[in-house]
Amino acid sequence: MTDISQNSPQAARLWALIPCAGSGSRAGSAGPKQYELLAGQPLVLHTLAAFAAVPRLHRLAVIVAPGDRRLDHLPAPYLIADCGGASRAQSVLNGLNFLSRQGAAKQDWVLVHDAARCLVAPWQINALIDACLGDPVGGLLAHPLADTLKTEQQGRVAATLARHDKWLAQTPQMFRIGMLLQALQAVGGQVTDESSAMEAMGWQPLLVAGSACNFKVTYPEDFALAQALLSIQVGSGAGGRGEPAKEKAA
Repeated sequence: MTDISQNSPQAARLWALIPCAGSGSRAGSAGPKQYELLAGQPLVLHTLAAFAAVPRLHRLAVIVAPGDRRLDHLPAPYLIADCGGASRAQSVLNGLNFLSRQGAAKQDWVLVHDAARCLVAPWQINALIDACLGDPVGGLLAHPLADTLKTEQQGRVAATLARHDKWLAQTPQMFRIGMLLQALQAVGGQVTDESSAMEAMGWQPLLVAGSACNFKVTYPEDFALAQALLSIQVGSGAGGRGEPAKEKAA
């Protein structure tokens, strides 16, 4: 990873922040799901590999639980900080303060990504960066809802919602560090993603089309699906993880 500001001292840098302090209780694993083996290595290492393949990123910080030393062996450009909080939002807030102590400026961008979204591809990260760099707010990867959406009341369908304007929020989510800090400090630790905090401030993040493969490994059956997709991607010969193969020149 290189410092994109090296040719222009005033250029905003790009930082990545991976909250990695969750317990993974829904995954049914013995320990935190981000450390479960997947395709021969801990799940989170697949996530980190995708970000390491994006040269525009200045540094990548992983926020782990206090006392967690399992990633201490990782070399630069990774920064490991054991300042994870009781909630995801608190971990991100602590992580942003950590980045500030590392020299991140308020006008710099941060890409926040779930550790358990291990199938994100470098080209998807780059697509988000390209879309957001010129945007006054920032944005997030998201996937248009394909299924019919129901609301529930006492185990029965209460209503069917129109799906034409519904999107499934994914990560990374990319915002200016100063704006995101302001939003998280204002809304507290109850939001489940960064976009929600920005929305609470009256800002409207940009939706950038992602991929159904960029799902969050959450339940036990998700591990088998992620394992299968990783195996396919490794042997596909595609231009990048999850990227559609390009036609060969004649």
